[in-house]
Amino acid sequence: QVQLVESGGGLVSAGNSLTLSCAASGSVAIITRMGWYRQTPGKQRELVAQIIFDYPKYRKESVKGRFRISADNDKKNVYLQMDSLDPEDTAVYYCYAGRYAGVRALAEYWGQGTQVTVSS
Repeated sequence: QVQLVESGGGLVSAGNSLTLSCAASGSVAIITRMGWYRQTPGKQRELVAQIIFDYPKYRKESVKGRFRISADNDKKNVYLQMDSLDPEDTAVYYCYAGRYAGVRALAEYWGQGTQVTVSS
């Protein structure tokens, strides 16, 4: 089992930056992907950024050029740096960790979510 706890959400003015943090505990050694998703009311949860640890394919992916993901080597913390925030970035942001075999998810874990509100 893996437990994830997010922090760093809040209210920020448009154009500013915010960094979200996620602390992972438990069996973190089994994690092969970590990332961030976000969700707004009435919409599906969408991927924001992820890190794929599987050697030799370690890579970072981000669907938002303004967002950067990073993680500690021990996989106990993952961060999302969000720059030039826009009111459309307002959402609940969820930390995610997964154990994969290739592209197949064997186990998935989610944090409780942290609210990010961007005012215009």
